[in-house]
Amino acid sequence: MMAEKLLMRALRGETLATPPVWMMRQAGRYLPEYRATRAEAGDFLSLCYNPELAAEVTFQPIRRFGFDAAILFADILLVPQALGADLWFETGEGPRLSTISGPDDLLRLKPADAIHDHLAPVYETVRILAAGLPAETALIGFAGAPWTVATYMIAGRGTPDQGPAHALKASDPATFDALMARITDATIAYLLAQVAAGAEVIKLFDSWAGSLKGADFDKYALDPARRIIAALKAKHPDLPVIAFPREARERYIGFGRAVGADCVALDSSVDAAWAVANVQVDGCVQGNLAPGHMVTGGQALIDETRRIVEAFSTGPHIFNLGHGITPEADPANVELMLRAIRG
Repeated sequence: MMAEKLLMRALRGETLATPPVWMMRQAGRYLPEYRATRAEAGDFLSLCYNPELAAEVTFQPIRRFGFDAAILFADILLVPQALGADLWFETGEGPRLSTISGPDDLLRLKPADAIHDHLAPVYETVRILAAGLPAETALIGFAGAPWTVATYMIAGRGTPDQGPAHALKASDPATFDALMARITDATIAYLLAQVAAGAEVIKLFDSWAGSLKGADFDKYALDPARRIIAALKAKHPDLPVIAFPREARERYIGFGRAVGADCVALDSSVDAAWAVANVQVDGCVQGNLAPGHMVTGGQALIDETRRIVEAFSTGPHIFNLGHGITPEADPANVELMLRAIRG
């Protein structure tokens, strides 16, 4: 039998001499081959919805760097678009969506189970990847967590403090809760379809979890993640799930256990020694090199990479960045990081 993939071994709780490694946003603008493929597609959304080209940009960092996992190339805002929101990207500014501000706006959204025709190209991308990746490379599917997706749907764009979402949550909780429920149901359907198409691991990105405090964190970050993961595991009991409640700070403690995740991804603000004592005690952790090292490189990159590997070496660990690699990163620094990890 073929040896189990390194990423899967770490996710199942094994402590490995060399941790598996991949990078968030590893298919992206820092790679010249990605920029060429995106130019061929015409624009970002066209790239997301072209299965052959989306698969190609997913393959590119695997060919170049030999990462232990590939992550589906898509965007967390494809789910709102599939629900009926208008979505477009402003050059140099990022995504824009039609907004949800009251119950009438909810009426214009589709039911959660009506997303699949729109997202069929994404599922085809997963099938291409599952058939074409090297035997040793795991395939990660993903979605945005409901709170993070809701912040974009309410504000119509990314915001520094998620203020519009917090305001709607306070002023019209019925509309807010109904939106969260719709996103949660759609996310379950979307991720189950990715698994059916060949995804071996799921990652749930809650990029704005850190702006939720106290009971709101439990209700809008923890509870939806728990519901999504329970639904996935009800149909696929052995499916590994990575949860990423970014900037959760002390709420990282016990998060994986509470939501049923097999691994908790850590952002770069988390001290490794603290995480070993408080988070890794429950199982696998992922992270958490600061993405800026991929820009600056040098001995500081080597030293910090080795420090993180050593800190987490007594338990299951997946090496990654604390957030996505940035367009300014130098591919040569990725090679430097990999040499520091793998020796």
